[in-house]
Amino acid sequence: MGEETYIMAHKIGFIKEDYESKATEQKREVVREETIARKSVVQVYFPDRDRSYSYYNDQFDLQCGDIVFVEGKLEGVRGRVTEVNYNFKIKLSDYKRVIAVADTNVTGQFYMAGSHFVTFEPDVLPSNKVLSWFKAPSQEEEYISGGDGTWISIDKLSDINVSNIIAERGYEYYRENKVRYVCVNGNRGYALVEGSEVYEVEFEYRNREVCNLVCSCYCSYNCKHEFAAMLQLRETLDMIEKHYQAEFQKTGYFAAVAKGVLFTFVVDKKETGKFVL
Repeated sequence: MGEETYIMAHKIGFIKEDYESKATEQKREVVREETIARKSVVQVYFPDRDRSYSYYNDQFDLQCGDIVFVEGKLEGVRGRVTEVNYNFKIKLSDYKRVIAVADTNVTGQFYMAGSHFVTFEPDVLPSNKVLSWFKAPSQEEEYISGGDGTWISIDKLSDINVSNIIAERGYEYYRENKVRYVCVNGNRGYALVEGSEVYEVEFEYRNREVCNLVCSCYCSYNCKHEFAAMLQLRETLDMIEKHYQAEFQKTGYFAAVAKGVLFTFVVDKKETGKFVL
């Protein structure tokens, strides 16, 4: 397979305009070979528990560095494959299985935007891909939602009905870069905020206004995750309007990912490739 190139363009001059325009105009085609499951016994390290355990895999072609989720007592806890063994004989009842592997294949153009990298191409970093880095696939469930349709300007977040304590906690989450991902696709918005677990924040969007703001946490009121997501949304939009307005207008879409997240999940496991700044 060919070498992958990650282009991080910055409007103030890390990359020449003629090169940037050529890179933008090129049509990137990512040819992904059909994955054939290869049975293996793998060692999985769980950073949150600082423990490693062995699991049986019969669904994926796992490689060292893959981010996985397993069944059993550590179901829902993110792990990383550290060893893969294809020569084995085991008693199946003694082993739990690997049930999901995160999709960390990312190819595209990113721009520097403060604490985050941002892309304006919908197929580069869709929300379902990033969600797979943090959470195992969930079973189909029925969801019911409601909203009052009140639009709030992100330039006046004091209009969000939160207490001072919740606002302060949300600001701390924002300041500590716990808003891992935020995107706007037309009139829909989505964010991932990491607290005790990763929470999904959804909202409607128009011209720096949001409404029907909801979070997957159990709070029955506007929560710190929502407030943090709105602070990050405002920062990212400010950066876009200042440096990348034309790019945003072309697609009506952006996705911003925390710099550390992109490196941890996408770059760290790669042994080849290059960056262009």
